[in-house]
Amino acid sequence: MTTVRAGLIQMGLKGNTDMSPEQIRDKMIEAHIPLIEEAGKKGVQVLSFQEVFTQPYFCPSQDSKWYAATESIPDGPTVKLMQDYAKKHNMVIVVPIYEQEKTGIYYNTAAVIDADGKYLGKYRKTHIPQVAGFWEKFFFRPGNSGWPVFQTAYCKLGVYICYDRHFPEGWRALALNGAEYIVNPSATVKGVSQYLWELEQPASAVANGVYIGATNRVGTEAPWNIGEFYGSSYVVNPRGEIIAQASEDKDELVVADMDMDMIKEIRDNWQFFRDRRPEMYGDLADIGTS
Repeated sequence: MTTVRAGLIQMGLKGNTDMSPEQIRDKMIEAHIPLIEEAGKKGVQVLSFQEVFTQPYFCPSQDSKWYAATESIPDGPTVKLMQDYAKKHNMVIVVPIYEQEKTGIYYNTAAVIDADGKYLGKYRKTHIPQVAGFWEKFFFRPGNSGWPVFQTAYCKLGVYICYDRHFPEGWRALALNGAEYIVNPSATVKGVSQYLWELEQPASAVANGVYIGATNRVGTEAPWNIGEFYGSSYVVNPRGEIIAQASEDKDELVVADMDMDMIKEIRDNWQFFRDRRPEMYGDLADIGTS
């Protein structure tokens, strides 16, 4: 049996939103380091953080102050620091941050670092919501990275970010591109989405024969107070079974051992990829409005 040990870190905001983005980044990274070290001691091989993990979820506002939270990838300080920790613990790390491509062009992005500290590439969030409390198009340009799958030291890894999870096409594209484990860093609050939290990712894991790691933050974030981030980060297997899950209300590292042989077992059993009819799906990509 080939086993990969996955880890997810969920966390509440450190400091407060009156601070500068740089001050908040320092506090969030300081709070993450003990859990990164714990992951290393527990033998985690693939570790992922929550969406824009160094900052509050600032999208309830439309305040350009938060543009200062952007960093370049891979040359910014957070990715550089996580390369050191990846190498120290021989651990793949997925680093979701607010990316600056150039001044005025900003993305919701996750950098992927291999176990030797090498930067492998990035995924930019594809689907950007724009509804009350989630003014993401004020902050993020829609991603243009396609559906990259990263050959890491331990598995073929894909990334899908938060709101992306509501769109089945991306899960399928990542799986067809070879992904075995897909992480979904998120920031989502109680309400309708909490019911979907334990519905969509397990269903997508089954439909695509993959493991999925879903990470959410915890607590409330003033002054916006759009609701309580309910944590509940988890890893789900290709049968749709949640094999490890965090609490709803505290900073936590959740660890799960993934039996990678199950991927072939499930795909051979269901044969969804064999029975697909892509030649019949052309109308699904038709953007015309007749």
